[in-house]
Amino acid sequence: MKYKEGGYKAMDKVVVLGGSGFIGSHIADCLSDRGYQVTIFDRTESSYLRPDQNMVIGDILDTDLLGRTIKGAEFVYNFAGLTDLNQALDNPVKTIEVNILGNIYALEACRIHKIKRYVYASTMYVYSREGGFYRCSKQSSEHYIEEYQSVYNLDYTILRFGSIYGPRADETNGMYSIVNSALKTGRVQYKGDIESVREYIHVEDAALASVKILQPSYKNESIILTGQESIHINDLLKMIAEILKLDDDSIEFMEEKYNGHYVRTPYAYQPKLGRKYIPSSHVDLGQGLLQIITNLDNTET
Repeated sequence: MKYKEGGYKAMDKVVVLGGSGFIGSHIADCLSDRGYQVTIFDRTESSYLRPDQNMVIGDILDTDLLGRTIKGAEFVYNFAGLTDLNQALDNPVKTIEVNILGNIYALEACRIHKIKRYVYASTMYVYSREGGFYRCSKQSSEHYIEEYQSVYNLDYTILRFGSIYGPRADETNGMYSIVNSALKTGRVQYKGDIESVREYIHVEDAALASVKILQPSYKNESIILTGQESIHINDLLKMIAEILKLDDDSIEFMEEKYNGHYVRTPYAYQPKLGRKYIPSSHVDLGQGLLQIITNLDNTET
């Protein structure tokens, strides 16, 4: 029998809840590439579904279907839920239903079916006073995950993602929105504080890290997944403008009150200590921007 990193058997069944989405689809592919038997569970069929992957169309609030899908799996990733801060601000009840109650339904199914590891997509906003209802939902979900481990011995890994960019993103993704708008209007616009600073991580780096954490050393740990370097938003916009051969006059800050978003750092609140994952190599930000621009250009033509 062949074994992979971490000592797990090849062809272990893995369920990716929310696997049709931006990050979830990349993680599903990364798992498949490493020999896992992947089942995607989502409300919509994945546009990126591969022949070696299974698809179950369903809602995370459908406990019967959720349980049948998880049964027999070794690992479950939960990337399902409402992920846009602004949508969460406008829909607090829906945020509670999908992000908190959905997470508990997933945890209960994992407990019943004796899953080896529950991998949960959280956010750097759990450290912050910002993030609104989205942050509240992730903090609450992390507490339930830790309590399930304490009471039921359900092992987990929590992934606290920072600012992610790359292929398959949509208009709810910050980087995609900036680049897409710049290509269409010739204006490089940013809605938010001119002093904003971010640590961008390419989605392929994030996906690879999200699979490598199945190693035993990451069991019952909270892992921080952000970029290797901080970049001032103004510098990022200048980089985009230069790549697109636009002058600095094309850069525009729309300094409205952008509720829920941190400016320089999310760190204000201290949940369980998180270990930052440092990959041996990563996608350069400039190369990643070129990839986004090329993909958008190909979409338009």
